Amino acid sequence: MPETLRVLTVDDEPGMRTGVVRVLKDYAVRMPEAEGEVGFVTDHAATGEEALEKIRARPPDILLLDYKLPGISGLDVLDQVVSGQPDTMVIMITAYASLETAVAATKRGAYDFLAKPFTPEELRNAVRKAAGRMIVTRQARKLAQEKRQARFEFISVLAHELKAPICAIEGYLHILKEPWTRPDQAAHDRMLDRCIIRAEQMRIMILDLLDLTRIESGLKKREPVELDLVEVARAAVEVVAAEAKGRNIALELHATAPLKLIADRLEMEMILNNLVSNAVKYNRDGGRVDVTLSTSDGRITISVADTGIGLTPEEAARLFTDFARVRNDKTRHILGSGLGLSIVRKLADLYHGQVSVASQPGAGSTFTVVLEPNAQP
Repeated sequence: MPETLRVLTVDDEPGMRTGVVRVLKDYAVRMPEAEGEVGFVTDHAATGEEALEKIRARPPDILLLDYKLPGISGLDVLDQVVSGQPDTMVIMITAYASLETAVAATKRGAYDFLAKPFTPEELRNAVRKAAGRMIVTRQARKLAQEKRQARFEFISVLAHELKAPICAIEGYLHILKEPWTRPDQAAHDRMLDRCIIRAEQMRIMILDLLDLTRIESGLKKREPVELDLVEVARAAVEVVAAEAKGRNIALELHATAPLKLIADRLEMEMILNNLVSNAVKYNRDGGRVDVTLSTSDGRITISVADTGIGLTPEEAARLFTDFARVRNDKTRHILGSGLGLSIVRKLADLYHGQVSVASQPGAGSTFTVVLEPNAQP
C-alpha cells in the first residue's frame, strides 16, 4: 500500500493554489527510502493566519509557503512551524527570488527554496526531494528509538541474569562471616564451592557477552583462511572428551577428512565448541553424542545429535535468542550464559547459513548448522 504525504500550500494567489493541487493530483513517485511508492494529498490556505490554524489542527508533512503574504509574513509562519512542528519540511516559494531571501529562509529552518515562476516539473522535483528527506529522517528516528529500546531490554535481561549469582555469592559470604559456621568445616567448604560455581557462571556469561558484542559490532578482526572443518570439530570433541568419559557418554565424530572451507578459524571453533559442549552438558549419564560433518549441493552441514533432556516446541522456538535458557529441574545445576546458541545463529548468518533444532522432550536434540563453504565471511 503506497504511503501518502500531506502537502499544504500557502499562497495568496488563487491560481497558484489551484495549480499546485492540479500538478500534485495523482502524482506518485517510487522512492527507495520508502521501499515503495509515495503519493500526495493536498490542501491550501490563502493567508498565514489560516495556514497556522490548519497546521495546528493537523500538521502537514510538506509545507509550500509563500514568502510574501497578507497579514503575517511567510517567514513569521516559518518561525512558528520550525518551533512547533519541526518534522514538517518547508519549501519557501516567492516571486522575489534572491540569494538573500533564500539564505534567510534556510537559516530559519526552511528545507528548500522555489522561485516563481516555476514549472510543474520543478515543483514535483522539489516535493519529491523534500519527501525523500522527510522519510529518511523519520526512519533514522525510528531506528534510533528501536536501538534504544533494544539496548534497554538487553541491559535489563543482563542485569537480571547477573543478579542471581551475585545475590547468591553475597548471601553465602554473609553466612560465612557468622561465628557459628566456622566449626562446621564441611558446610563451610560447601558454601565456598557454591560461591566458586556462581562466579564461574558470571565469568562464562561475561566471556560469551564479549564474543556476542564483537560479532554484532563488526569490530572483531576476522581472518578468513582455508581450513579443514574436520580438524576443528576433532578439537572441539577433545575439549569435552574428559567430561563425557566421566559421565559415561559416548562421543563420536563422523566425518570424511578433509572438509575444506574459507572461514575464520575462531568463528568455526565457537560454533562447534558451543554445539558439542551443550550436547554433553544437557545429556543424560550413559548417553550418546554424534557429531557429523557432511557436504551436499555445495554446502557444508554440521549436525550434533544427543540423547539428552530434549526440548518442548516452545523452548525450541526461543532457543536461539539472547539469554535463552531452558529452566527446569533437570537443568538447574547446569552452568550457562544463555548466549551460546545466539552466538551460533549470528555466526551462521555471517556465512550465509542457517541453524535449526529438532527435538523432543526426553528423547534428545539434533542441532544443525548449514554453511556456504566459500561464501565471503
